[in-house]
Amino acid sequence: MSAEQQVGSEIAPVRTVAVPGAVLAVSGPVPDSAGLPPALFVHGLGGSGDNWTELMAALADRVCGEALDLPGFGHSAPPLDGNLSVSGHVRAVIGYLEAAGRGPVHLFGNSLGGAVAVRLAALRPDLVRTLTLISPALPELPPQPSAWPTGLLAVPGVPALLRRGPVGRRSPEEATEGFLDLVYGDLAAVPAERRERAVREYRRRLGVPHAMRAMVGSARGIVSAYTERGDQALWRQAAQVKVPVLLVYGLKDKLVSYRSARRACAAFADARLLVLPESGHVAMMEHPAQVARAVRELLAEVRPRSPGAFRGC
Repeated sequence: MSAEQQVGSEIAPVRTVAVPGAVLAVSGPVPDSAGLPPALFVHGLGGSGDNWTELMAALADRVCGEALDLPGFGHSAPPLDGNLSVSGHVRAVIGYLEAAGRGPVHLFGNSLGGAVAVRLAALRPDLVRTLTLISPALPELPPQPSAWPTGLLAVPGVPALLRRGPVGRRSPEEATEGFLDLVYGDLAAVPAERRERAVREYRRRLGVPHAMRAMVGSARGIVSAYTERGDQALWRQAAQVKVPVLLVYGLKDKLVSYRSARRACAAFADARLLVLPESGHVAMMEHPAQVARAVRELLAEVRPRSPGAFRGC
């Protein structure tokens, strides 16, 4: 079984869970969700479990949700073997689901977390009930121009140059503003409380020795996954997923182009699509009510016919 302890969090109680090769920070479930179908939320590059706060709250009467911080992100320690590839993150998430004994879960993934969720669902269908993928980082070649700066993090030497240049000299407020502008469709729509939380988290991460290594290593992992062939190719693994899939794309996404939606709809055996014209890369944060509505429709389609059809929280 996993070893757990309480650690501080500004948003919700977070506990650490030891899994093979990693110690993960996990938040949730929200109060009064005991007995509901289990769900797990996996964030994207540079994010944390807090990215799912709004959507988890909107779905609190439908699923018993938990959000984890991938190895090296949020409050999670880096992996013991230093493996920050997509497959390395998949192993950590599988380790948590096996330790917690909560599967099969309704699995949610954003960006990098979307790629992790796809590979997990293909390799371990016994652990997944449905997939909700928000701007999943599936291979898109060539990437849209606005995504190139993020991809350059994977190039050796570039992160050091960035730290020494104007980007590295920005204040926490300026750096946070730049990041929010990248992932939101409308920077002006970011709530003040969310901006303040993002700045506090940025300041905290500045004091975390492994933070930049996790970011760079995971960026390289995504680039590597884009070039994988054979059974490890993400699009081939998407075609192996048989559970119902909800795809969510924003027309203002600067990192994952909406053009990927058509290929994704064709790749998954049982897919439905939600397009949000005003959303960027993090629709679950920008438009949680609309995303929650689509998730509710998905859950209604697969609602178990008997109380014993799922393992509740």
